[in-house]
Amino acid sequence: MIQVCLNGVRSAQDGAAVPLSPAALARSAAAAVAAGAAEVHVHPKTPCGSDSLSARVVGPALEAIRAAVSVPVGVTTGAWAEPDPARRAEHVRSWTVLPDYASVNWHEEGADEVAAALLGRGVGIEAGIWSGTPAVGRFLASPYAPRVLRVLAEVMGAPAEAAEPAARALLTELGTAHGRPVLLHSQDEGTWPVLRLARRLGLDTRIGLEDVLVLPDGERAASNAQLVKAALGSA
Repeated sequence: MIQVCLNGVRSAQDGAAVPLSPAALARSAAAAVAAGAAEVHVHPKTPCGSDSLSARVVGPALEAIRAAVSVPVGVTTGAWAEPDPARRAEHVRSWTVLPDYASVNWHEEGADEVAAALLGRGVGIEAGIWSGTPAVGRFLASPYAPRVLRVLAEVMGAPAEAAEPAARALLTELGTAHGRPVLLHSQDEGTWPVLRLARRLGLDTRIGLEDVLVLPDGERAASNAQLVKAALGSA
């Protein structure tokens, strides 16, 4: 399975290809799904381009995307959008339109609290496990670990030549991860080496302008759909 990550924390400064508004997200999601993406991950944005967990921002983004595609759609709950864990959980409980799943970064304070709020709403959880952080230990000790939808194994900050070894080390550290499925990916320089490794290992992975702005040959990507097509052609 290849998930498309439409925008991440990127902004208009990262280029016109990065979708920000609900309408742009819907168009980008539709093209990416037509290109072969099986799921969508999105960071709903305020009109000024900041990530937000507010129901007033999350709802319109989800409604627009769901009007364009019929695949599962997930959102972020990253601490950069709301640093206070209690407020993050409050936002989840206030959502009027629910995503199919949401990512919870286990290196962030309050991960269990946010996970409990999501499960209480019937929303699936992607457990974000960032390399180079205490996330693995915290996740494996969490009472919510066996209940997550999947583990999002994220290789962070690795240069291209070190990305595959870092990914293998992270997978080893995770072990069986309570038997949950694993989606393996990286960002920037590490994106394409880790994506190819994930495909060789038969793991789910993801691609999109959140993770990388260029194609495997270094050419600037024109769209999320172009990245999805390149990912499906990678081996």
